[in-house]
Amino acid sequence: MLIGAIADDFTGSGDLANMLARAGLSVQLRTSIPDEPLTASENPDSVVIALKTRTMPVADAISQSLQAVRWLRAQGAERILFKYCSTFDSTPKGNIGPVAEALAQELSTDQVLFVPSFPATGRTVYQGHLFVGDQLLSESPLAHHPLTPMTDADLRRWLQYQTHREVGHLPLSLLRGADAARALAAINSPFVIADAIDDTDISRLGMLLRDSPLVTGGSAIGAGLAQALVGPNRQDGSDWQGVNGPAVVLAGSCSQATLGQIEAYRGHPVRHVSIDEVLNDPSLPELLADWALEVGNAPLITVSQPPDKVLSVQDAYGRERTAAAIDSMFACLACALVTRGVARLVVAGGETSGAVTLGLGLDRLDVGPQIAPGVPALAAGGLRMALKSGNFGGPDFFSRAVAVLEGKTDE
Repeated sequence: MLIGAIADDFTGSGDLANMLARAGLSVQLRTSIPDEPLTASENPDSVVIALKTRTMPVADAISQSLQAVRWLRAQGAERILFKYCSTFDSTPKGNIGPVAEALAQELSTDQVLFVPSFPATGRTVYQGHLFVGDQLLSESPLAHHPLTPMTDADLRRWLQYQTHREVGHLPLSLLRGADAARALAAINSPFVIADAIDDTDISRLGMLLRDSPLVTGGSAIGAGLAQALVGPNRQDGSDWQGVNGPAVVLAGSCSQATLGQIEAYRGHPVRHVSIDEVLNDPSLPELLADWALEVGNAPLITVSQPPDKVLSVQDAYGRERTAAAIDSMFACLACALVTRGVARLVVAGGETSGAVTLGLGLDRLDVGPQIAPGVPALAAGGLRMALKSGNFGGPDFFSRAVAVLEGKTDE
């Protein structure tokens, strides 16, 4: 196995699997840590294990990550990729730094590069600072994320909050220099934030890291690493077949992008669900499922709100209680929808996507065509899904996703 990967949320795992497949690798996407080894007939180039560790307690995130990596290593993974969000979603107390520390110790590696850049989606790192488009991360809507507010764009400083290891920096000038490998070796810091502002930089980093036992970053470095291992001309071998069945969109993300996508979807039935309903009506998932099948036309069910309203809800009910109730509602709702024959599910939000996937009990997803950068179509038996990070996709993402899951693709 060329690459064994773990992702700290479910949208990120699909994102990474999509990038690896498009780079020419055969991919298995697992939604839990497998209990059994790969069979003799299975020989994937890569396996991606989806975890839901981004916002869980640090000790639990470390434990699950180590379990996943040990399984991957036992299956012959030659290198490990720890995938997190291209906007470095975390808090000053974790979880990226602590998990990376544990993995570095497990794999006996002295230096680890951090490559969150995803130029195709406007996430770039320059002089150690992360940009979203032309905005510093700390001046973007990510500064107001309800679970992981990113209030500092200096990733060297942010990562240093999370680790006892010294954090260094690989600047663009050295990456693009005559001998990037020697320049990196001269950096004595065990953790190193890498600059990258375009796909050529990602390719350079892929070549630089192809023999590293541990790489960390966004999904773009997965593609860079895959290309360095198999070359740029290997064709995407993934198979895909859409389904023509009832479709429903579920939105739990409160990102600016998702809020705009909800507005753009107004030609379809939209049901806004209040937190009071989520907390106080145990029959809500069944009622919402009945409503969705009755109205048809790929309806949207959402709890998404602007950041200021999210904060007031968290103040009133508690952040953890609110998040757990929303996750539980969406998990039960997804089960009710699939039981009633829904064949296409579009899900917006990393936490929501994780809750839905776990609620449905899916242990493996097959990767289909790209709907938008960072978002592939996925299949589990007769069910077609799109799991979208809140900030990904254009204004028409929901309509496009519904169409792609039916098999209508312009790729």
